[in-house]
Amino acid sequence: MKSLSLTTIVLIATILLGGSRDLAAPASASLAKAKQEAEAKGYTFLTSHDEILAKAKAEGKLRATTSLSPPTFKAMVSAFKKKYAFLEVAVEEVDGTDAAQRFLLELKAGAARGWDVAHFPADYFNDFVPYALKIDILGMAAQKVLAIDERMIDPRNRNVVAFAADAGVVPYNRKLIAPEKVPDRWEDFLKPEFKGNKFIVDIRPKTQSDLVPAVGLEWMMDYSKKLAAQQPVWVRGGTRILTSMVAGEYALHAGIDYNAVVRVMGKDRGGSLAYKVIEPVPLRIKDTPAVLKTASSPHAGLLWLEFQASQEGQAIIDEYEPISASFYTPGSALEKLLKGKKLSLVDWQNQHLKQTWMAKIVESFGFPKAEK
Repeated sequence: MKSLSLTTIVLIATILLGGSRDLAAPASASLAKAKQEAEAKGYTFLTSHDEILAKAKAEGKLRATTSLSPPTFKAMVSAFKKKYAFLEVAVEEVDGTDAAQRFLLELKAGAARGWDVAHFPADYFNDFVPYALKIDILGMAAQKVLAIDERMIDPRNRNVVAFAADAGVVPYNRKLIAPEKVPDRWEDFLKPEFKGNKFIVDIRPKTQSDLVPAVGLEWMMDYSKKLAAQQPVWVRGGTRILTSMVAGEYALHAGIDYNAVVRVMGKDRGGSLAYKVIEPVPLRIKDTPAVLKTASSPHAGLLWLEFQASQEGQAIIDEYEPISASFYTPGSALEKLLKGKKLSLVDWQNQHLKQTWMAKIVESFGFPKAEK
């Protein structure tokens, strides 16, 4: 093979270098446009992950609240610190209605200083949003500045992320009721054979309210009246009631969180507890944190959000929570469970309505009190 002349080599180098510049130019232009659009809406927009990393190193610490359980967030912190050893990290669980109300009051009073990232609970989501830092996480994810699936990010506010979800399933005690006799449709609970203490219903109707996007509120209120007329056993709680089902106290539940069922099944040595997935599958996003506008370490906060959205972070949620990683994450437990099924999704567009739906359903139930 003949050697290339100097002129040919120079020509090839010019074409290659020119091509690289041509490829880089659209990316730079796209970033510049995204930044301009974000800033026009009052959002901060960072164009480089290296910039986020450098500023996080300068901050040196992170303090966050979470709705994840202690085993989950402790494992998350441990893995996060291995990747970002330069950060001092402290995370606390703030979950439940009372804790959310207290934290919201502290934010309103300006007393919640020192927190960089906070969980925004669905019950008070709109009240929390004004306290989020106006940084365009959605735009930065779209431009690959942050490695977060865009579907996890609130499209309206652009600065809140959902890392987890809950699906509703129908658990039953296989020693007390045969699988083929377990309802295949939600309407099957209204059959005559299920009347009179034959199944249990939680007086806090999370599963029923999650069905509203698919069936409509009017249908659900009518269904709830008919469900109450079946004279179910009214209960309150998750793990405790499922444990009672394992003990043989109840045969069937009208709908509860999938992760709660799996958690109890893991401790059920007799293998009596099982579940059925009924369509439309009730589904809701959860664990929705944001960087606070009062954060002293906002860039460390961005790294924390990004890590939870990563395959490693999602795997931790699936292992410890358990199985509550986002259904948008390929290979997650929920992604596998829900594939090809009709869903009823409570997400960014309608989660602010969930409390109203639940109140209407409880009214349709006839304001029952838990029997256990």
